[in-house]
Amino acid sequence: MSVISEDNVRGEGSENLFKEISADGADWQPTEIESLCMNCFKNGMTRLLLTKIPFFKEVIISSFSCAHCDWSNTEIQSAGRIQDQGVCYTLKVKTKQDLNREVVKSDSATTRIPELDFEIPPFTQKGALSTIEGLLDRAVSGLEQDQTVRRAADPEVAEKIDEFIHKLRQLKEVESEFTLVIEDPSGNSFVENPKAPQKDDALTVSLFKRTMQQDMQLGLRADDDLEEEEEPAASDIDAMRDEVLAFNTNCPECNAPAATNMKLVQIPHFKEVIIMATNCDSCGHRTNEVKSGGGTEEMGTKITLHLTDPSDMTRDVLKSETCAVAIPELEFELGMAAVGGKFTTLEGLLKDIKDLIISKNPFMCGDSCTAARQQKLNEFGEKIDKITAGEMDVHIILDDPAGNSYVQNVYAPDPDPEITIEKYTRTFEQNEDLGLNDMKTEGYQEDK
Repeated sequence: MSVISEDNVRGEGSENLFKEISADGADWQPTEIESLCMNCFKNGMTRLLLTKIPFFKEVIISSFSCAHCDWSNTEIQSAGRIQDQGVCYTLKVKTKQDLNREVVKSDSATTRIPELDFEIPPFTQKGALSTIEGLLDRAVSGLEQDQTVRRAADPEVAEKIDEFIHKLRQLKEVESEFTLVIEDPSGNSFVENPKAPQKDDALTVSLFKRTMQQDMQLGLRADDDLEEEEEPAASDIDAMRDEVLAFNTNCPECNAPAATNMKLVQIPHFKEVIIMATNCDSCGHRTNEVKSGGGTEEMGTKITLHLTDPSDMTRDVLKSETCAVAIPELEFELGMAAVGGKFTTLEGLLKDIKDLIISKNPFMCGDSCTAARQQKLNEFGEKIDKITAGEMDVHIILDDPAGNSYVQNVYAPDPDPEITIEKYTRTFEQNEDLGLNDMKTEGYQEDK
């Protein structure tokens, strides 16, 4: 048995095996391996392609076909890093067009349809790049697989499964609205927003912290490691204020060993935040993220900045991971889960938005891209460029239910005439997203 190490994959002075699929990559052919067919037990052919997909990092696409029995199978596996947080997509399927939404579903994802009380547990299906209709067809195929045996052994159970299969097929007619939930603790699943860059009212995306059990399933924690991580003491935090802490991690782009620097910073006229920056010496990738140093505020904050001068692009902006960004003049809204916490300038924030919508959009290339969609997104990118150049009079809105976002007041300590700050009471749904509804901090008594 041969052993594949990092040097074998990347090689010193050689090219990375994970390449992006492009029109110029005709010479990049998949690897063919003769393997056993699990249907007829004769030899078939497996083709492997190592490539990169935006939002999904490195992936391994495999396709098996058997010339003897014509059985075929496709599979997609993530070869990149597991994300820092899990992701949950909730889609309200209202029309047949919604069935055409493209989906990246990893093998660690749980798929649910609450209306039918139907659930596909994690690690029971291999990862797939498909559509909503394809997921339904795959579920039907899985249920039909052993129906012949069931009809002979237990006709009553087989009849009930036939009825359920009929209900799944009826969903494809979309006679009534139903909900599809894809919850992935690895954070490597994705559901298409066909209205991008505008907000999709039918699609809700939320991030969550993995439980210890989910960490164990993903191999991030030993099975016997049940101890919770201790919170840092106040004295430890005080010691961190005057120094930059560094800890080892992996590059989110190429997965090579890298170092992440962390520093507590006091923002004038605001609060203390934690800034983390990662630089990779292997591929040159650089990223930064900011976390609030304090807790969740009692009220949410909505900051509206009216852009009147190109110098506004140099304003410092703190966007927390719970903050949504909107540009009403472009009918654009970016949910809080799309971009993590950022401490940058307004120009840098707009550049990140443009890169997210265009450069890092997996459906802007290949067969997934249509001419109309590409033109629409390119026009949006041109408008962002005009805003950055000061050629468009727009408003930038930062809506943060946690109250941990900030836009620099260049007139401080006097009020800024171009900034409007509104405090508001969070809704039940916003408290639910922040995990505050079930949090109890008062009324505890020790058992005597």
